[in-house]
Amino acid sequence: MTPAEEAVAWAHRREWAALIAATVRITRDLDLAEECVQDAYIAALDDWERGGVPERPGAWLTVAARRNALRALRRADTLRSKLHLLVEPEEAGPVAYDDRLRLVFLCCHPALTPEGRVALTLRLVSGVATPDIASTFLVSEPAMAARITRAKKRIAAAGIPFRMPAPAEPPAALDAVLNVIYLTFLGVACGARAVRHEPGSRSWSGTCLSRAWSEVRTTRRYLPAVLTVPLRGHDGLRVWPAGIQRL
Repeated sequence: MTPAEEAVAWAHRREWAALIAATVRITRDLDLAEECVQDAYIAALDDWERGGVPERPGAWLTVAARRNALRALRRADTLRSKLHLLVEPEEAGPVAYDDRLRLVFLCCHPALTPEGRVALTLRLVSGVATPDIASTFLVSEPAMAARITRAKKRIAAAGIPFRMPAPAEPPAALDAVLNVIYLTFLGVACGARAVRHEPGSRSWSGTCLSRAWSEVRTTRRYLPAVLTVPLRGHDGLRVWPAGIQRL
């Protein structure tokens, strides 16, 4: 160990409890106090390595932790004063929506262009890389990156909230989401043609096979009840022979 590391280890053993207690007096929050003290020790490792160990390591750490605490409290005060501008109030009711669903509605907001909705959903919700989205839209990567950026800026400029639409709101938001879902699924369906051009691509084949099996299950789902067949008894070639054989 270097002299600085030895000094920090010694100060940790000797000063930790005192530092926590002194910092809690400022923060009134144990978690925040611990975080501030830990950051002080981390800063000490770097500072003492470069400038030497101070004569009073405990005092140095106390001042560093205090500064961290005051900085954190100032940030918290600023956040509290601006919080009403950043967060929409939650809807009343028993339903607890997944944040991912809120993200879908945000990306598919009617204020965005249809192309922007699809591109933003693919990027943020599905995690598709921008080059892959660009190839799907048959545009260049810079053009697609600019389209996604414009959609994000539109959300910020319009103040579109990160929330679920209220039941009483017009159905435009839900319609936009359903359109994006349909277009995304349609893109997978059209992508099946690429298998013929890339017969060795396992990714394409697997994606298209999943799509085909989904079609098979959908067809079965709408058959009369007397003809319902358990999943293990499905025969895709009998239900959707043309689609399966194309793959």
